[in-house]
Amino acid sequence: MATLDDGHIHTLSSELPAMFDGVKLAAVATVLYVIVRCLNLKSTTASPEVSYQNTPLSRYLLKACPLLTKEYIPPLLWGKSGHLQTALYGKMGRVNTPTPCGVRKFLPMQDGATASFDLFEALGEHSTGDDITMVICPGIGNHSEKNYIRTFVDHSQRQGYRCAVLNHLGALPNVELTSPRMFTYGCTWEFAAMVNYIKRTLPDTLLVVVGFSLGGNIVCKFLGENRSNQDRVLCCASVCQGYSALRAQETFLQWDQCRRLYNFVLADNMKKLILSHRNSLLSMNSSNIGDAEFSKLIAATSLMQIDDSIMRKFHGYDSVKEYYEKESCVHYIHKVTVPLLLVNSSDDPLIHQSLLSIPRTLSEKMPNVIFALTQHGGHLGFFEGDVLFPQPLTWIDKFIVQYTDAICHWEKNRPDCQRSSQQDTNSCLQSTGAKLSG
Repeated sequence: MATLDDGHIHTLSSELPAMFDGVKLAAVATVLYVIVRCLNLKSTTASPEVSYQNTPLSRYLLKACPLLTKEYIPPLLWGKSGHLQTALYGKMGRVNTPTPCGVRKFLPMQDGATASFDLFEALGEHSTGDDITMVICPGIGNHSEKNYIRTFVDHSQRQGYRCAVLNHLGALPNVELTSPRMFTYGCTWEFAAMVNYIKRTLPDTLLVVVGFSLGGNIVCKFLGENRSNQDRVLCCASVCQGYSALRAQETFLQWDQCRRLYNFVLADNMKKLILSHRNSLLSMNSSNIGDAEFSKLIAATSLMQIDDSIMRKFHGYDSVKEYYEKESCVHYIHKVTVPLLLVNSSDDPLIHQSLLSIPRTLSEKMPNVIFALTQHGGHLGFFEGDVLFPQPLTWIDKFIVQYTDAICHWEKNRPDCQRSSQQDTNSCLQSTGAKLSG
């Protein structure tokens, strides 16, 4: 039987501490490597990638909106991770959230539904002296009480904007449905009702249209559905939307960037929201949602399964493909002629890179479109800060208001000309550009 002599034992015992030190060092190095990779610490900060046509308006906006060309700096330790930006937004929305004071309005719809929105008056005069109302559409299942909406509204109010925020049908807690349907991916009925109410009751106000995530799809679709929807609209800003649900459905089932996990979480939240209205939906005689649909809903693990079993049936679509095709703004957005700002983030884990070709191509073909793509920001995050703690006001809050201010001043200084004629409009743009540059 082989044995170790005293020399070998002595040598081995003297090497053990060094071996343990090496293992510790390797473990620390591995953890640091994972942290650096996960937090994307080696990534450099940069100004947004801006795509646009060379027009008097775009040249003016590049000067009037410093945030278009200024470096966006997220919090150093975690802000370069799109996942953490998205998770932080999803968990708390914003930090030190203000509580703006508004009035809730209820609007009866033709199909028996009751739309609602909150109206917040401006906290001062706008810099142009004009009466301007922001009409805001939140993200999926969101409403005016969400922290990111409250923060944006408070900032906009302080800059002289009245704000009207749509509460998605069925999204407000403890508010029962009055018809057998909820909000869907691209239904513009409730948003149209809010906008028409504002136009009717405030005949002198001008409108700024803002949409976040799913809300971005709704507002762009709304403006493109009918030319009259753009009357009295100064501009539109869409943030972190995917433009085409049909093209996005396959990417949302992939594990790349953990999209499948996000899909599951969003589906679970959506499932809980729908189930909270189960009794209302089942008790209405005109409902085409029954126990069989709810059984499928309970078993669903993705948004597409929920859309197929429940959401498409609110409007009578025969298939989920038809639902996605008809409800996506990609078929309407090219009809929007007012200044249009499209904002996305490269590290948004919910929006696949292939979808960004839609706004990029649009900005290259349409003179009224500017596409701003940030390197960091996640999905509706866009937090700013020095090292660890984010600032209460985010980059996107400031950017939308800055862009809107610039458009308002541009319109204020435009010559009085016929805007219905493209030739006259181009002449106006050239004249206005020279006036503002001077």
